[in-house]
Amino acid sequence: MNPLAPLLARYPVLVLDGALATELERRGCDLHDPLWSAKVLIEAPDLIQQVHQDYFEAGADCAITASYQASVEGFMQRGLSRSEALDLICRSARLAMEARDAFWQEPSNRPGRPRPLVAASVGPYGAFLADGSEYRGDYGLSEAELMDFHRPRMAALLEAGVDLLACETIPCFSEARALVRLLAEFPNASAWFSFSARDEAYLWHGEPLAECAAWLDGQPQVVAVGVNCTAPRYLPALIEAARAVTRKPIVVYPNSGETYDPERRLWSGVSDAETFASEARRWYASGARLIGGCCRTTPDHIRSISAWARSLPPECFT
Repeated sequence: MNPLAPLLARYPVLVLDGALATELERRGCDLHDPLWSAKVLIEAPDLIQQVHQDYFEAGADCAITASYQASVEGFMQRGLSRSEALDLICRSARLAMEARDAFWQEPSNRPGRPRPLVAASVGPYGAFLADGSEYRGDYGLSEAELMDFHRPRMAALLEAGVDLLACETIPCFSEARALVRLLAEFPNASAWFSFSARDEAYLWHGEPLAECAAWLDGQPQVVAVGVNCTAPRYLPALIEAARAVTRKPIVVYPNSGETYDPERRLWSGVSDAETFASEARRWYASGARLIGGCCRTTPDHIRSISAWARSLPPECFT
């Protein structure tokens, strides 16, 4: 099943949500913890649901769940049982779906937009390590070992009833191959694949994005391909590289434009919502069809993107 296809047949752009973890920090959460945003699933799940709600109200057509850094191993290292860990992973899906359903119950929220989707975040193995290796991809694991790590989370998220998976911030080709092989164990599931890039052509691990996108083009359960957690200035070239080798829709949700130091866990620079939305127009012109924000973007960024996206006439994409 491809939940994106009917929506992309009706709308020029599907607007994704923005950052979750940095938005939780902006609202007072201390995420200096190996669990990062997954910590809030334990401590303040209602706040996660409120962030999802705020993004829907800002115009997001798709929420990405708080499961990026949620893993069985990570929760068990915190002292939770395996069943408790799996329940927290399912909770991340329920929070987003409940926020979506509450939003859609209000008739005034429906005109001019689709019923929003919920995409379950499947973050990279490096996120579990919490040492910045999701920006390197140098895990030293086989594809089979990566499949074993991702399997329980993927199964729990799909069982919870999400619309699709967001295999995101992938830094290396080997992890993408492992996730596609694992996806085949769930034949009714679909996923988008979104890589993190170090420049205008290459993943953090060093493989060309075009090579990965070309391979993913032949994978039927993959419903979109693109980049996230990447500097906005690299996106036009990356989008064009992917478009040249795949017929799948292009998904992009970059960082705000600020710069992150993964060792010090600090951000520098500035970003504003209107500039971000102006750049989103360039990404659309380059060929992106799913557009949102990653680290340091806020509901204001998504509101600005949505205001532009809703103004596009149908002839822009027919």
